[in-house]
Amino acid sequence: MATFNKRGYRTPKEKADKLDNNYIEDVNVDAKDSATAKAFDTLDETASRTEDFVQKNQKYILSVLAIIAVGTIAYLLFQKFVAEPKQDDAANELFVAQQNFQKAVDGDAKADSLFNLVLKGSEGKFGVLKIAEEYSGTDAGNIANYYAGIAYLNTGKYDEAIKSLEQFKADDEVLSTLAIGAIGDAYSQKNQAKEALTYYVKAAEAKKNDLTTPRFLLKAGKTALALGDKAAALKYFTDLKDNYESTPEGQGVDGLIGMAQ
Repeated sequence: MATFNKRGYRTPKEKADKLDNNYIEDVNVDAKDSATAKAFDTLDETASRTEDFVQKNQKYILSVLAIIAVGTIAYLLFQKFVAEPKQDDAANELFVAQQNFQKAVDGDAKADSLFNLVLKGSEGKFGVLKIAEEYSGTDAGNIANYYAGIAYLNTGKYDEAIKSLEQFKADDEVLSTLAIGAIGDAYSQKNQAKEALTYYVKAAEAKKNDLTTPRFLLKAGKTALALGDKAAALKYFTDLKDNYESTPEGQGVDGLIGMAQ
C-alpha cells in the first residue's frame, strides 16, 4: 500500500526524559520563581550574617563562655571544699547541743539549765545560737534556729523564741508545723491571744496528720473560746471530733463542744 505524507508533516519526536521510574516528571524551575529557592537564599544570607557576627564578636563570646565555665567550676569547688566540710563541722558542733536538748524535752529535772546549755554551749562545743550564726546556710545551722526557739520558749524569752522560730525553714511537714505552732505558744505566753490563734490555725491547716493537726485544732479552739468567739471555737472542736476523735486530743472534746454551743 502506498504511503502518503502531507506537506509539512513531520514524524513527532518522542519526548525525552518524560517520566522517570518513579513517575515524577523532571521539570526545570527557574530559581527566581521558586519560593523554596528564595528560602534557601535567605538561609544562606542569614548564615553569612551569623558568621560575620561571630567573627566580629569572637572575643566577647569567648569571654562570656569562659565566665560561665569558671563560675561552674567555682561552684563545684565551693561545694566540694567549702560547703561539705562546713556541713560536717556544723554537725559536729551541734551534737552536744542536741543531746542536751533531748534530755530537756524528755523531762529532765534540770530542764532549764539544759536549755541554757543548748543555747550557750557546753563541753567545748558551740551552743545553737553560735551554730546558727557561724554555720548559716547549712542544715545544722538551720535546725539550730529551731532548737534555739524551743529553748527560748521554755526559758520564758518569748520574743527571742519567735525570732528564732521564724528563721527556721524545713521541708519536713511535722517539724515545720511544730515550729509554726510554737510561735503560737510564744504569743499565747505573751497574752497576745489573737496572734496566737492565727498561728494555731495556720499550724492546724498546714499539713493534715494525726500528730500535729489535732494538737493545734485543740489549741485553736480553746484560744477562740477564750477570745469569746464561740462560732470559731465550735468549728475547730467539731473538726477535731469528726476527724481526730481517736487521738488523745479528741478524747475529751465533747465537753468543749458543749461550752462552745
